[in-house]
Amino acid sequence: MHKLVFVRHGKTSWADKFTGWTDIDVTPEGIEQTRKFAPRLKEAGFTFDIAYTSYLKRAIRTLWTVLEANDQMYIPVKTSWKLNERHYGALQGLNKAETAAKYGEDQVQIWRRSYDTPPPLLTEDDPRNPKHDPRYAHLSPTEIPLGESLKDTVARAVPYWTEEIMPTIKSGKKVLISASHNSMRAICMHVEGMTPDQVMGFNIAYSIPLVYEFDDDMKFQKKYYLASDAEVEAVISEIKNQGKAKKA
Repeated sequence: MHKLVFVRHGKTSWADKFTGWTDIDVTPEGIEQTRKFAPRLKEAGFTFDIAYTSYLKRAIRTLWTVLEANDQMYIPVKTSWKLNERHYGALQGLNKAETAAKYGEDQVQIWRRSYDTPPPLLTEDDPRNPKHDPRYAHLSPTEIPLGESLKDTVARAVPYWTEEIMPTIKSGKKVLISASHNSMRAICMHVEGMTPDQVMGFNIAYSIPLVYEFDDDMKFQKKYYLASDAEVEAVISEIKNQGKAKKA
């Protein structure tokens, strides 16, 4: 049997905004929330040989926090833009509730959770275009997104899972992934064989370790959080409410 641990990055100051590839850091509250749950890995007997994360500091800092709490800051870490959050295009930086009030909660839910509907795209000259960011200078123009649906995120995250992460786990190494919601949803969708309709309702809690178990052939067996149902539901309920218009 093989195990994999996901940790979604902690809360940021943009929890109420579409963040995407905007490089927003974790808040002190987000760090403390991760520190609350991270020791449960050690308590449950988890150790790691290697960790994977994205190019975004909120995922990187969350990983540092988890590794520090488990006295494993020495393990190798691989970063990849393919684990970045879904690029929210022209929505990046907009308040979710205000956008819901303007366009309707149903439309915002589609932009946030649908499988193949992209957000409004950035223009080429928009300063938010990743081509202006030196960390993506090595990417080809066809790899740099101006906005992504979850389907687009699947197209970059799943090959990285298949070609890099999954073989590492299958070789016997114990793997930790610290990343963003939609890159993890993309991998989980693939691993579990979820349909586009099923993935629309699938949320991952901030900061709480999520364990996936596989058989020797890397076939998915089960998943569980290292937290109580009440703890998980409290975090996920907050996430679900982010796309709702505020009542006057």
